[in-house]
Amino acid sequence: MNADTLQEGFDRTDGNASAETIAVPIWDIALRLFHWLLVAAVVAAIATGLAGGAWMVWHGRAGIAIAGLLGFRLSWGLLGSETALFRAFLPTPARLRAYLKGRWHGVGHNPLGALSVLALLILLAVQLGTGLFSHDDIAFSGPLTPLLTDEQIGDLTAWHHRVVNLLYGLLGLHIAAIAFYAVVRRKDLVRPMVTGKASLPTGTRAPHPGKPAALVMSVAIGVAVAWGASGLWITHAPAASPTAQPAPGW
Repeated sequence: MNADTLQEGFDRTDGNASAETIAVPIWDIALRLFHWLLVAAVVAAIATGLAGGAWMVWHGRAGIAIAGLLGFRLSWGLLGSETALFRAFLPTPARLRAYLKGRWHGVGHNPLGALSVLALLILLAVQLGTGLFSHDDIAFSGPLTPLLTDEQIGDLTAWHHRVVNLLYGLLGLHIAAIAFYAVVRRKDLVRPMVTGKASLPTGTRAPHPGKPAALVMSVAIGVAVAWGASGLWITHAPAASPTAQPAPGW
């Protein structure tokens, strides 16, 4: 999975270097680190959730990591580099029409890719939010369960199990889109998220990088969100079943 679901907006090229193209940096290092760390955290969360049992401790830790990463991405999407900004790739109706008619020539996420990015981030946030308040009465109790009643926890636990199926579907579509671009359109969507560069027409302006102060602030927000998701600040007794083991902090 490419956690940003990234269909790079260099559709005006064939994705390969030529005499008319140059390597243009389009993805900053912070966004790329976020992307691959999110991939690792989501894979870990899925694997440990399916394994169950003692692995649920790591399932909880993976969820806390995802919370911190999403907190960082939200901040970086408001303050960060040009191609990371939500306003730069928001899939407006005009942008979607232009893309579908072959008239869109942006750098970064194309409008359809942007829809996938936003859908994935929102779905991950919902899955995370329900998971933090979930318990299974056996091996796991979400770190924020002390804040809710047993009835509320039961409802959110049920939604946690429902939403994961939507997440699987979206991840499957994402992987299929990457394969389609690689095989049919001959465009590598993975390499630019590793190197940060894409082959674009000569003269293409490189996007503005983010400011160091914005990066520091975004990292701090991510750490704060992870700490909040860990439940370490909760001091009263948990409302969940006493047989369930709370997800530990770091």
